[in-house]
Amino acid sequence: MSRIARTFATLKRDNRAAFVPFVTGGDPDFETSCEILAKLPGAGADIIELGIPFSDPMADGPINQASYLRALKGGMTLVKLVEMVRRFRKIHDGTPVVLMGAYNPIHAYGTARFMKDAAEAGVDGLLIVDVPAEEDEVLRVPASVHGIDVLRFLAPTTDDTRLPVVLQNASGYLYYASIAGITGTKSFAEGEVRAALARIRARTALPVAVGFGIKTPEQAGAIARFADGAVVGSAIVARIESHAGKGASRAEIVADVVEFCVALAKSVHAARESSVLG
Repeated sequence: MSRIARTFATLKRDNRAAFVPFVTGGDPDFETSCEILAKLPGAGADIIELGIPFSDPMADGPINQASYLRALKGGMTLVKLVEMVRRFRKIHDGTPVVLMGAYNPIHAYGTARFMKDAAEAGVDGLLIVDVPAEEDEVLRVPASVHGIDVLRFLAPTTDDTRLPVVLQNASGYLYYASIAGITGTKSFAEGEVRAALARIRARTALPVAVGFGIKTPEQAGAIARFADGAVVGSAIVARIESHAGKGASRAEIVADVVEFCVALAKSVHAARESSVLG
């Protein structure tokens, strides 16, 4: 059983949703990013999404875009991102790590070579935003050789005709973008997300994590009452940006990110309990 499957099986047994933080690899610098990554499991992260810095990202709003540019300016590369995961695996074996970003850096690295190196480092899944389901064989085939899941995106615009195409050959879990547009710009409408997840679950047994538009512990808890996972990205990245822009120390940046993630995780993990009690 993969780390992703094992994590969701454990969470289902405990009637909890997954807290899934997103951070950009190398933001604000390599060593600080490594320390943040290392502390996320202790802060309550069930799965970690690690952003692949790229100069021309899709789906990401200005907050995440700025984080990519900070990382690139600091010398971050895909080779270093793989090294980050390798370091992480020396101290955390159980927490799944999913790399999220564009295909261009992987293509430049060499897709087959990347899958081998990523798997050996301990990467569990890929969320590649600019390769549609009809064309992701270029990822899926080499990924499957090394046991890496290629996750699929769903959005409010994914209609009943499109849905089966996206679900075919999907693995790991599904990422439902709660809003149409880019990250970090709008908030979700709970009723619409509930209805969308009901429609998706009628077609697949894969877990569905919800991202985009989740900015606070309260919003994360609201999503966790009915989704299999709550993904929080831009709100975490914005805290890194705020401290980095003020010249804060590494310890201050890491401490603030950990404190925020602890609050998010507590809200996510208590959501269904509070729902039952209510």
